[in-house]
Amino acid sequence: MSWTAEPVPGDPEPAGDAAGCWLHGVVREATPATLAAVTGMDGGPLRAVPAAGLVAVVSTAPLAEYGEEALRRNLEDLTWLERAARMHHEVVAALSRAGAVVPTRLATVYRDERGVARLLAERRAELAATLDRLTGRAEWGVKGYAVPGATARAAAGGGGAAPEGAGAAYLRRRRAEPTARDEGQRAAAEAVHDALAGYAVAARRHAPQDRRLSGAPTAMVLNGAYLVDVPTIGGFTGLVAALAGRHPEVRLELTGPWPAYSFAEGRPPATAGASPPGLADGAAQ
Repeated sequence: MSWTAEPVPGDPEPAGDAAGCWLHGVVREATPATLAAVTGMDGGPLRAVPAAGLVAVVSTAPLAEYGEEALRRNLEDLTWLERAARMHHEVVAALSRAGAVVPTRLATVYRDERGVARLLAERRAELAATLDRLTGRAEWGVKGYAVPGATARAAAGGGGAAPEGAGAAYLRRRRAEPTARDEGQRAAAEAVHDALAGYAVAARRHAPQDRRLSGAPTAMVLNGAYLVDVPTIGGFTGLVAALAGRHPEVRLELTGPWPAYSFAEGRPPATAGASPPGLADGAAQ
């Protein structure tokens, strides 16, 4: 993820009790029930900022904690970062359950609602087109993890073991096994992704997560995101199950549905003296 804030150029540093607007996402409509489903970054209620036929959902962000300088410090604090990311995601997830949402990047902060309304007016066509594309669709994630020895077992099943006395051939074969196994797992991951991408409306292949982040005992070889029409979810999950049986070299893990983090493309133009907000470009899975 990226973290951006949008101070108004020329504004002085905020007073300790000053508050800005944390922008969570853009929707076509935000009902009172949706806004009441979850709290904002300060523990208070969410607010709707309507403009140009769209609605931005914001929460109060005390600038002592969420202002430009404070964010620089806090984003180095992993405990703070995890809490902020979770709170932001809970709001985006609640909005996605009610309909299409264009989620913003973590820590997109405006001084006031006027700046948020200005964003909606300036980028109305792009945001409306993105909402149209996401309506009736959800993001699903498929992760693939290497299965130790799976390729070697499959190869051994074909017979043709070297004679016991052929020491040089045996050593060459043993040295080649890790490379063959890795290539087999990569090929399986490619095949799985291609099949799922062919079924989905859109697909993205993200960089594999490090084991320290994924918590998995083996390496991740596939980290895919797929935008799927809601009525066809059953077929998609069935395809994942079929591919898992077809490719024992990788263990597949299906996650979702998620807000369409990976498919909310587009960024606002840079503005002098400000770090502009941006739309999410990757699932927080």
